[in-house]
Amino acid sequence: MVPELMVGDIRNSLDFWTGLVGFRVAYDRPEEGFAYLDFDGVQVMLEQYDPLEGQWVTGPLEAPFGRGINFQMTVGSVEPILQRLAAAEWPLFRPFAEKWYRSGAVEVGQHELLVQDPDGYLLRLVEYLGERPLSNVAAT
Repeated sequence: MVPELMVGDIRNSLDFWTGLVGFRVAYDRPEEGFAYLDFDGVQVMLEQYDPLEGQWVTGPLEAPFGRGINFQMTVGSVEPILQRLAAAEWPLFRPFAEKWYRSGAVEVGQHELLVQDPDGYLLRLVEYLGERPLSNVAAT
């Protein structure tokens, strides 16, 4: 699945997604305000919102566009992303954390970084830490 996100300003969005998070532009159509991005196999499309273009908009768009959804994206390491965000003084949605979630008879761990893009889409960038037996404490 490759989500396509409507964005308010394609240049601001590309600065965030490529410059801060680390995606690369696989291909784009600048004349249409469109970019297809990739980060080690995680893919997303960005499309500049234009109310005069007859885009596939199912209802009114109001900021933040990304209400009610978060996109979990597994990356090799969240540390470089965290460093770029800090250098740009980009706010995190929640503090960076190590989290363990119950999955059947084990817990699965991840370093978890939650940040919103310029249009309010919530990205949950995670680095896989492995599995461990269930602890006596409830998983978070």
